[in-house]
Amino acid sequence: MSGLYLSKALFPSEFFRPTIDYIVGNQRADGSIPWFTGGYADPWDHTEAAMALSIAGYFPQAERAYYWLGHNQLEDGSWWIQYRNGRVNSYERRESNFVAYVATGVWHHYLITANTDFLSTMWPVVEKAIGFVLRLQAPTGEIYWGVDGNDSVMQDALITGCSSIYKSLECALNIASTLEHSRPEWYFTRLRLGETLRNHPECFDRTWESKERFSMDWFYPIMCGVYSRPQAIERIRAKWDQFVVKDLGCRCVSDEPWVTIAESCELTMALLAAGDHARAVTLYSWLHQWRAEDGSYWTGYQFEMDVLWPEEKPTWTAGAILLAADALTEHTAAAKLFTEVNILNPSQHAEGIDHGQLLKQS
Repeated sequence: MSGLYLSKALFPSEFFRPTIDYIVGNQRADGSIPWFTGGYADPWDHTEAAMALSIAGYFPQAERAYYWLGHNQLEDGSWWIQYRNGRVNSYERRESNFVAYVATGVWHHYLITANTDFLSTMWPVVEKAIGFVLRLQAPTGEIYWGVDGNDSVMQDALITGCSSIYKSLECALNIASTLEHSRPEWYFTRLRLGETLRNHPECFDRTWESKERFSMDWFYPIMCGVYSRPQAIERIRAKWDQFVVKDLGCRCVSDEPWVTIAESCELTMALLAAGDHARAVTLYSWLHQWRAEDGSYWTGYQFEMDVLWPEEKPTWTAGAILLAADALTEHTAAAKLFTEVNILNPSQHAEGIDHGQLLKQS
């Protein structure tokens, strides 16, 4: 199916019911949500799928997903990158953006449910996770991307990962404000990170090949609120033709004939953040031709070979579909999470912040 045009207050619940059922059907008894049946779960994509459950009103299932994160959190606040069948599947590393994302998911669920008991229960988990992330901030403001299996810091940073952390810090600050906690160090970390993302590209991709060819490096800073709207509009304009293929979607990388559904959903939200509602609606309308009969969505489409690739239907892709639909229709109270920046009571956290020191350190 293609041509699903969404607008405010027109959320197609029945259309998405099989999509939600697909996610629920893949959730394990312990609350984890693997990529697909028999696959592994990772903390970031698990959370992406859980957010879809909240949007659809499957609150117990969503909360079980977050409690699974709490039960598997390490003492330093982090998670390993993969879990399968109730056990760690890879001890290779713990990634900072994976760890931070719990704050985004928990705040998203609270915005929809207004469940303060849930927020209070998850507060220690969020606090420890953000503590882990803050310890990985470089002197120049970026957040190092991870810690390896020997607890050595992997001293380089990703624009996409740091943009995701930037949004997670916003959500963490809002959780703290709602529960009447002051966290000036979180506020300062976010300020420094934003300054580095906007003005110091040399702090990223220092030890590996540039990730500029990946579309997420282009639009993630927009979706996560790093740029002002005028800056976002210009950033969209600069690379639209490089990444977007008419009637298909957004390329994952600029030099490959491959559009991916999750990235296209996230670009949809970035367009809304930039105020480009018309193109957001149009882009999203192209994506349902990649919907399977069971309501799930394929990862992507290789258009030169005319094949679905890889032949996987991840739960997190279904999650991204629901997040973009919510953003377009404003169906829930969390609909604007990725299209607007909204820090509650910033003065609660900003007291004593020396902005001159911020600029000097960045």
